[in-house]
Amino acid sequence: MLSSKVARSLSLRSSSPWMRHLNSLCSNGSSKAASGSSVVSIRRCLSSEASDWIPDVSMDTDVVHGGVVPCEKTGAILTPVYMSTTFVQESVDKYLEKGYSYSRTNNPTVKMLEEKVAKIENGYDSICVSTGMAATASCINAFMNTGDHCVITNCSYGGTNRICREQFVPLGMEFDFVDFTDPKNVEAAIKPNTKLIFSESPTNPTLTLADLDAISEIAQKHGILHVCDSTFATPYVCRPLDHGADLTIQSLTKYYDGLNIGTGGALIAKTPELYERIKLIQNMHGNIMSPMTAYLMLQTMKTMGLRIRQQSASAMKIATFLESHPQVSKVVYPGLASHPQKELADRQHRDGLHGGMLWFDVKGDPIKLMDSIKRPWTLCENLGATESIITACAVMTHANMIREDRLKVGITDGFIRISVGIEDPDDLIRGLDDALNQL
Repeated sequence: MLSSKVARSLSLRSSSPWMRHLNSLCSNGSSKAASGSSVVSIRRCLSSEASDWIPDVSMDTDVVHGGVVPCEKTGAILTPVYMSTTFVQESVDKYLEKGYSYSRTNNPTVKMLEEKVAKIENGYDSICVSTGMAATASCINAFMNTGDHCVITNCSYGGTNRICREQFVPLGMEFDFVDFTDPKNVEAAIKPNTKLIFSESPTNPTLTLADLDAISEIAQKHGILHVCDSTFATPYVCRPLDHGADLTIQSLTKYYDGLNIGTGGALIAKTPELYERIKLIQNMHGNIMSPMTAYLMLQTMKTMGLRIRQQSASAMKIATFLESHPQVSKVVYPGLASHPQKELADRQHRDGLHGGMLWFDVKGDPIKLMDSIKRPWTLCENLGATESIITACAVMTHANMIREDRLKVGITDGFIRISVGIEDPDDLIRGLDDALNQL
């Protein structure tokens, strides 16, 4: 009797049915509450019945509530912080009936964030990890092996470019860095061993766009997965899964957090099968987010819509100012009529929003500009926060790129990236004008 129970316990721990059982208990609204008063209590604190809500609420409502309701036991309006490594099992026979056993695999606070992110991104489910780069690494680890090939944008976040070149290429994977502004380039780069198409829209930092509908159609035609890093866009500007992508990457550090408090990343899957794969990779790698960080992001993301609208309006005003400044040779913002992909931006971006990121090319010394600009501008490497941030990409965020590759994609030595915050845009313009006039 004892030996059979031990065997059953080991089988549950190691087999894929165990993973499917665990995932089903913790996935988006697809599970039934397990029996037992403690199970009912914890699930009542973390989710809500559909009958409690009016139908078809907006994203602004979902981003605030996202299935969270006051706990019936305590009345707490917020999801608790479950700072627990392990979760007590009632018996071997009832192992995992409560849905949780060890926080590397699942934690109730983190799971709530994962469900909310998936809901906002219109996915099946997601994994939340420690950083945006952890989400990128999880994606490539999940869907590529030695000998596989990836078609990736030639202007991606610098860390993405580096991990492909420095870690995955030596492991025998192939990457072709391609101009994604023309979908024909993507299709032409496909090989028999291509397993992944990796887009980024808008790109960091050049703000070029990928036609996600066209690229997703190409991926489906060839039976290849399409993942899009949509960190610059956020779900308020564009949801790649709505445009046929299979997976979305978000650096939660940026607009989801939005307050320069924590770091995190998310990989959102469109289907249960894709989710099961990325969840397995996350569990094996131990690539997780702390419950405290998840709790904070559950709060900060509630104001994402308010912030994005303010940041988009301010970015448009600042970009318009910079276009007329004599010390600026070029300004790029998807909302400007001068953006080379303005038609695609208007078609692909939601509600006329184009985000809080823009860049310009300064005629003078970019280092002098960085050193002389005054507050409220902040010189640092983050983006998407309430504080406005200015960055010289050639010597900061993209310094790890090979200079030749950097120049090919348009990141010049005078390239200045701006992340517009929620301050008064007139104050931000005065600060820029003063620093530019000193060059």
